[in-house]
Amino acid sequence: MPYFDLPLSHALRQFTAAAHERAERSTFVDDLLGGRLHARALADLLVESYPIYAALEAGLESHGSHPAVAGLDDPGLRRRAALAHDLAGHLDAATHAAVLAGTHPFADATRAYVASLADPLALVGHHYVRYLGDLSGGQVIARLAGRHYGVRPEVLTFYDFASLGPIKPYKDAYRARLDALVLTRAERGRVLDAAAEAFALNSALFAELGRRHAPAADDPRAAGLVGAGLAGAGLSSIGA
Repeated sequence: MPYFDLPLSHALRQFTAAAHERAERSTFVDDLLGGRLHARALADLLVESYPIYAALEAGLESHGSHPAVAGLDDPGLRRRAALAHDLAGHLDAATHAAVLAGTHPFADATRAYVASLADPLALVGHHYVRYLGDLSGGQVIARLAGRHYGVRPEVLTFYDFASLGPIKPYKDAYRARLDALVLTRAERGRVLDAAAEAFALNSALFAELGRRHAPAADDPRAAGLVGAGLAGAGLSSIGA
């Protein structure tokens, strides 16, 4: 298969192209970025992201001695602390505590996502999908969240990678680290499969969020809630 002859970064892009396109076609994402949802939909996306990053980054720490993980991991990319910070501005105190403790009623797709983060090679595939996505499309989400929902940058630090320097050179260096990983054919196959699975799990989560948040063009609140965050906007019912 050609995927085994290409540099890993190229193989990942080609192997996941169809799954990536399906995730990008999500109605939920389109409605969210188009400003057609209530502002709590953005907070809900961040809520469902927290256990995913908590599990991913716990895995990176526990498998830090694995050559593939050590060759790719960068603590500067990690998002768990930023998510915890941002969610404090979007949620009431009880909901925020439940999310961080893992006792919040998360989506089925989120629980499936967390379960997929089981081994070091899976972590490499998910690392590629999650963090390169945050470095790319995440910047668009942050910009449009401010435009459509009045959410201020102070509670969107999840999308802030200023500490890494210019994004394009960093992404180029990240892909070079991927290409430098020494993997057997079987290990490379596991990374590719995990990356494709990550996009499929994203699609499943977006579909679940789409069923939870329908556009409400006739509701003036759909244009956004102005403020530092969304605290007090009834978000204790997220996940119900």
